[in-house]
Amino acid sequence: KKPAFLAQLEVTFADGSTQTIATDDTWKSHDSPILASDFMLGEDYDSQLEIIDWDQPGLDESQWVPVAVRNESSRKLESQVMEPVRQLTELKPKTITEPQPGSWVYDLGQNMVGVVRLKVSAPAGTTVTLRHAEMLNPDGTIYTKNLRAATSTDHYICKGDGVEIWQPRFTFHGFRYVEITGLTNRPADDAVTGIVIGSDTPRAGEFACSDPRINQLQSNIQWGQRGNYISVPTDCPQRDERLGWMGDAEVFIHTATYNADVAAFFTKWLVDVDDGQLANGSFGDVNPNTMGANGAPAWGDAGVICPWTIYEIYGDRRILEQHLPAMKKWVDYLHRHSDGLIRDRDRGNDYGDWLSIGANTPKDLIGTAFFAYSTHLLAKSYRALGRTAEADQYDQLFTDIKAAFNQRYVSADGRVKGNTQCAYLMALKFDLLPDDLRPKAAQHLVEDIQSKGGHLSTGFIGVSYLLPVLTQAGKADTAYELLRQDTFPSWLFSVKQGATTIWERWDGWTPEKGFQDPGMNSFNHYSLGSCGEYLFGGIGGIRAASPGYKTILIQPVIRDGLTWAKTSYDSIHGKIATAWKHEDGRLTLAVTVPVNTTATICVPAQDLASITESGKPVAQAEGVKFLRQENGSFDFEVGSGTYQFASESK
Repeated sequence: KKPAFLAQLEVTFADGSTQTIATDDTWKSHDSPILASDFMLGEDYDSQLEIIDWDQPGLDESQWVPVAVRNESSRKLESQVMEPVRQLTELKPKTITEPQPGSWVYDLGQNMVGVVRLKVSAPAGTTVTLRHAEMLNPDGTIYTKNLRAATSTDHYICKGDGVEIWQPRFTFHGFRYVEITGLTNRPADDAVTGIVIGSDTPRAGEFACSDPRINQLQSNIQWGQRGNYISVPTDCPQRDERLGWMGDAEVFIHTATYNADVAAFFTKWLVDVDDGQLANGSFGDVNPNTMGANGAPAWGDAGVICPWTIYEIYGDRRILEQHLPAMKKWVDYLHRHSDGLIRDRDRGNDYGDWLSIGANTPKDLIGTAFFAYSTHLLAKSYRALGRTAEADQYDQLFTDIKAAFNQRYVSADGRVKGNTQCAYLMALKFDLLPDDLRPKAAQHLVEDIQSKGGHLSTGFIGVSYLLPVLTQAGKADTAYELLRQDTFPSWLFSVKQGATTIWERWDGWTPEKGFQDPGMNSFNHYSLGSCGEYLFGGIGGIRAASPGYKTILIQPVIRDGLTWAKTSYDSIHGKIATAWKHEDGRLTLAVTVPVNTTATICVPAQDLASITESGKPVAQAEGVKFLRQENGSFDFEVGSGTYQFASESK
């Protein structure tokens, strides 16, 4: 409400002398053409108030006034460690319509985040109004109800001296459609250009396969990440929210690491997470912690899951060293706020398996499962840092929570209380079941999917685990069925409806009911796109076998429905790539392994004799060591290089 400016310019002259120019009472100010600016509301700009060359030498500053100086209490300042928010690309309109007289709607063809560069020619004093929206109403007008209080409206007042070009400086919008009003004549085709912004995290991964629908899904995931990684991992970029929700961040983080190098991005944000932790150890539901809500299961656990994931992907132990105290405080908080190691109380806002479809997983079960998972990851973090005594302590706590979980929630036939997909996924993913019950639980999970006609029902919590857990349990056929499903609810349902980003809700819009509740219906929300991890790590088969991809597992999941896939990932050791093609029982698999790493490559085949590498029988291939045969797959160890495997597969 009271913005201020703090700056320090340090000048080094040619003779080596220096001068420091800091913000103080010698500075002057003047009203700018920006009349108002707000992230949620938009920006108003009166070009008639522009001061020509205000930032150049020779300015007549006689009419400028002294600034007001504000005394500030001492606060910690930190330099920015992550890539800045930049303009990333530009989009041109695909179509222009006039659904109402004097109202022109530009379709950029892609739900994006940023601003519009306006190009107009109009008489002086003309106010051009730009409104932004993700969707259209049936009559072709822009749909803005889901923006809630975020009006997302920009105003530009023309100065009337020919063609004028302007774009806002201090706002951003989430939109695909732009409405222009205020002009007497139809604006030009190039009146609107979409300026895409986002944290400039370097692109790390590429994925493509034989199914164009899945390729569109991958594009939607990437656009959702780009639009919601703006200094912090936000939930959505369009309505009056745009918060760093912890649950969203933790379910998507592994997918995010495949799409982009997010090491610096999370190095920055995890400081925000620790800053938002209360003295009692509970993490905020959002960070920066502007809501004051703390302690929700799965959301708070991001304070442990995210540092561990960043360590796994990039191999930098400093992330664990920095955040281990906060991770420990969280697990100890969970321990104190449980009864008999069951999280049956003090769970804050307790969101459950948020936005699940017809499946209510017990919330105390979710809380207990994540209590166990965070404890397990804390123990692994201590072990990674060589602190074995603490690791042993929390390993024992994990074992005790696991026993309590089984006593409370698991029956002798492997059924988990609630009998939901989410419940089985957590139990399997978090290693909460005895070995003899894991196959039974996996079968119950498959039966639930089959009972729903081959559809998922899990919400934010279970969605990222669904495909990997099924595959690891030997149910890859079911995983493929879910991935390729395009009827409601499914990942490809929104793709079939023309989505270009991931929706917040499985039923954000349906042909039968139209739009969901506008009170909470974002069309750019990456959480349900956490299946992207499986595109790279499952279908592409690229997974880290040790922190930082020092050792690599290449194990593509190949099933009927896809005939080829091509995947690459720029790890910290270099590019890892796979390309496979499977037709008429013949498999070819090309693999690139970077220097200073080793990889285990799993080749599906009928027998060892049918496998070749670079045209030679694999037994004669140089640098290829046979390891084992397991479940129709033959595993080989290789060093860096490029390999060309072929086999007769089942």
